[in-house]
Amino acid sequence: MSDSDFSTPDPSPDSRLTDANGAIEANPNPDELNIVQLDDDRTFAPAEQIPIPEWPCTITKQLQPTLTVKDDDLFLITDTLGNIAGCLDDETDMSLGLFCKDTRFLSRLELQINGLSPILLSSTAQRGFGISVLCANPYVEGCFQAETVGIQRDIVLQGGLFEELIITNYSTRPVQFDLSLSFDADFADLFQIRGFVRSGGGTLLRRIKKDDLTSRGSASMQTLAKETGELTLAYQGRDKALIESRIQFYHRQPDTFEGYTAIWHLTLQPHETQALGYRLQPFINSHPVSAVSAPTTLKQAIAAEAMEEQHWRDSVTRIRTDNRALNQVIERAEQDIYLLGQTFSTGKILSAGVPWFSTLFGRDSLIAAAQTLILDPRIAQQTLLTLAQYQGQVEDEWREEEPGKILHELRFGEMARCGEVPHTPYYGTADATALWLMLYADYYAWTHDQDLLDRLWPNALAAMEWIDRSCEKTGYLRYECQSEGGLRNQGWKDSGDCILDSKGKLAEGAIALVEVQGYIYAAKTRLSQIARMKKRIDLADRWLEDAHNLKTRFNRDFWLPEHGFYAIALDGEGHPADSITSNPGHCLGLDIIESEKVCSVAERLQAPDMFSGWGIRTLSSSSSAYNPMGYHIGSVWPHDNGIIAAGLRASGLVDQALEIARGILDMTVQQPYQRPPELFCGFKRTPDSSPVRYPVACSPQAWATGTIFQLLQVMVNLVPDAPGNYLRIVQPTLPESVHHLSLQNLKIGQTMLDLEFEQSNGATACRVVRKRGNLRVVIEA
Repeated sequence: MSDSDFSTPDPSPDSRLTDANGAIEANPNPDELNIVQLDDDRTFAPAEQIPIPEWPCTITKQLQPTLTVKDDDLFLITDTLGNIAGCLDDETDMSLGLFCKDTRFLSRLELQINGLSPILLSSTAQRGFGISVLCANPYVEGCFQAETVGIQRDIVLQGGLFEELIITNYSTRPVQFDLSLSFDADFADLFQIRGFVRSGGGTLLRRIKKDDLTSRGSASMQTLAKETGELTLAYQGRDKALIESRIQFYHRQPDTFEGYTAIWHLTLQPHETQALGYRLQPFINSHPVSAVSAPTTLKQAIAAEAMEEQHWRDSVTRIRTDNRALNQVIERAEQDIYLLGQTFSTGKILSAGVPWFSTLFGRDSLIAAAQTLILDPRIAQQTLLTLAQYQGQVEDEWREEEPGKILHELRFGEMARCGEVPHTPYYGTADATALWLMLYADYYAWTHDQDLLDRLWPNALAAMEWIDRSCEKTGYLRYECQSEGGLRNQGWKDSGDCILDSKGKLAEGAIALVEVQGYIYAAKTRLSQIARMKKRIDLADRWLEDAHNLKTRFNRDFWLPEHGFYAIALDGEGHPADSITSNPGHCLGLDIIESEKVCSVAERLQAPDMFSGWGIRTLSSSSSAYNPMGYHIGSVWPHDNGIIAAGLRASGLVDQALEIARGILDMTVQQPYQRPPELFCGFKRTPDSSPVRYPVACSPQAWATGTIFQLLQVMVNLVPDAPGNYLRIVQPTLPESVHHLSLQNLKIGQTMLDLEFEQSNGATACRVVRKRGNLRVVIEA
């Protein structure tokens, strides 16, 4: 989605009521309201001038487990009752809410019975786009015993939030009680929720009746809600954008409103059931915010979502095994890849992760797209096209934009629109440009999509020119933050404390990361083949020579002979940061590592200080800076391990690759919903231990989910050459726990294949079950 999609035309408030920043000025007459009158005849006033009753909260302040669901650009995080604790100020609950385009459109959603919290019986977010909760009434003195009334609560996302409540009286006598739903929205920017401090914000508004402009109470607002059957939560941003959550009730209208709390006075005969429902839709300047069109009811939302997901499933590769636990992991990964799909501009690509990174990222989206080529090459196609749309065009220090550079992160919230953060988009990444070139070549190898290759060739040339300019001074691509609002570290380990030497000292100056040089080498060698095919022999020869020279420098400057390993980086003075980390493992299989050093690197990565038993740690446990709970200094990241496993496999180290695969898959089986987290703690695996959760890891997360398909590719080892019209299957090897694996609807170029793999007595055989197309398949046992 381009920035123009979030332009903010003046919503036509009275010009004397807003200042240059869009904030509402104080009215000189204290008896009048500061009115915002819209062209559609709706009227708003500042919330501080319209006090409303506050409905008390019943939610405990203890840390609660959460439920997460997502649909395209909407995501929702609630507690296990389906509630959002809007009255809490505790930081542990700040991630709860309904979000779209980096804005929280719902910060309170609380179900109560006679002012009390229901009793939770069960809840699940298994469907990914919807929450189902079964709960019951608490004991209410003089009213009814506990667990007399059952409530089935269903919440679904599809262009908006839909909720239906099915309330049943299971007693032998009639019951009367009040059921309430409390709503609120702070319209906070995601950066605020993550801890960024703003100098000022916009103004919360309340919608009132047009003919009641002097009321200081909430009667006008309540009357309007009763008359229209709609609650409106509203906010005017500093950029004058009018942001709303519009709530429309159906089945049965509320009997009364107390502020933003809807109340139903219910009377249920024995075994009588009643249904209540509503739809919440986010708007900005009277236009729906979500890229998905919202249906009218929850039932329609479920049907639309199910049909869309089934259509997607029918079009991708189906991978199954005879291992039930692994199948559950694969099925969850398939669903999460579908759920993480998000619309940007005209394409749908993978957002990085929920909650903090539910947007377009360069590095994350590119790696996840490469991981899922075996599942659905269209993800890579859309990723390449979308990122090419945002490719850097000018020099912009604030956003760290440069011609040819691929973006790091794109945001649409108020802080981005107002220029408080540089993410419109922000380009502070050292690796995304080379990763884009690698995916460009890999996608072509899988699909032989000549049209896309030709269409994006100018973008590929611009990307390579940026790399060449960046390497001119020292022969290495280096980064050093130029933006006041930018990132200190600009590789995949982008926290401030992770690029360090063996003594724990942080690297300073312009930093050259080890894996980035590997990516550049791979980009140069792969693009040289495409250049030769395009009769650009000059480029093909130059890029090959560049790669050869880079390999020579790299093995001279990054190699640590005393460790038999590579440094994580060179600092600004060219000195190696000699800590032992996972980063050099990304260079395996890219051919930048000299052949005699490959085994040493592999063995060092799997030494006990690096391999926890669940996976390879980001930093050696022998390091003075090691912290198994540190974000990048001792934790284990699934995608990091997937890349290393793939590199080991490409280097012919099959057993080592499968050992990593076993650890990551064993960890995933033990996770909620069999879903790999963004990262987990680096504590050692023991016979009676479980993987230790990292408290604020994103889940679902794109490259963690993509790792599942990367590890399956490690097992079957497909080497496609769609332009040459053949597929090599090189020494496929299933782990001991899997005896049968099938791929159905696998697409290589214009051919669709079904493959089966059988493991017996340590040997894996492969056969082609079905083939539609003339692709040549070569099985190399």
